Amino acid sequence: MTKKKVTRVESSETDVKNEKVFVPTEKNKKKATTNRIIAAVLWAIAIGIEIFAILQLKKVPINLTLIIILLVVDALFAIGGILLWKQSNRLDPASEKDKVRFFVQNQLGVIIAMIAFLPIIVLLLSNKDLDKKQKGIASGVAIVALAFVAAFGIDLNPASIEKYTQETSLVESLMGENQVYWTKFGRVYHLYDDCYTINTDKTTEIFDGKVETAYAEKSIEEICKICLKKAQAGTTTASVDSGHEGHIH
Repeated sequence: MTKKKVTRVESSETDVKNEKVFVPTEKNKKKATTNRIIAAVLWAIAIGIEIFAILQLKKVPINLTLIIILLVVDALFAIGGILLWKQSNRLDPASEKDKVRFFVQNQLGVIIAMIAFLPIIVLLLSNKDLDKKQKGIASGVAIVALAFVAAFGIDLNPASIEKYTQETSLVESLMGENQVYWTKFGRVYHLYDDCYTINTDKTTEIFDGKVETAYAEKSIEEICKICLKKAQAGTTTASVDSGHEGHIH
């Protein structure tokens, strides 16, 4: 390590503005829009089912079996919409700069879960016409459904324009091009197609494409740390060798 004084120089505003910001392709934007429309329709159906189930609570005696079936169907439609919505966010991500929109867009699944189940849970628990057994079973199913749908809805690692921009820039600086590799059910994307974590007997096919294409897959969450360390080590070695070649002995 050098004993010289090291002074950090921050990037100027001009450099930041000139950074190549990620922009989704027209194909991905169109697909994302289609997914969001279908998701909205599925959520509307889910809320309609909830309203129908609420109306059933006014009947005495209530049809407990029907209410349970409605709650399950409600959950299925809500989850179907959530999966499509999450996929659309990967294809056409929001910007972290608009914090409210970024939060709502990426956590809308949880909000929908609340809308689709919280009202009926409140009504079930406050309904005096139900006996304790019916109330316990129905409200229990509704609470479990809410928790299940909310678990699908929450996004702990949301996509963003900034994330795609930074990771694309990182990959290009390390590898010289925006090309990565992944497997069908893999959790990470790789910088090398010969990474030992994907070259196993269980792997039958390796896909390659851009960073944003990898993130369009439902399971991809981050870059492979093993590949990243290898690439960074290779870049450092190349820089050192280049520096040595430039010296006059």
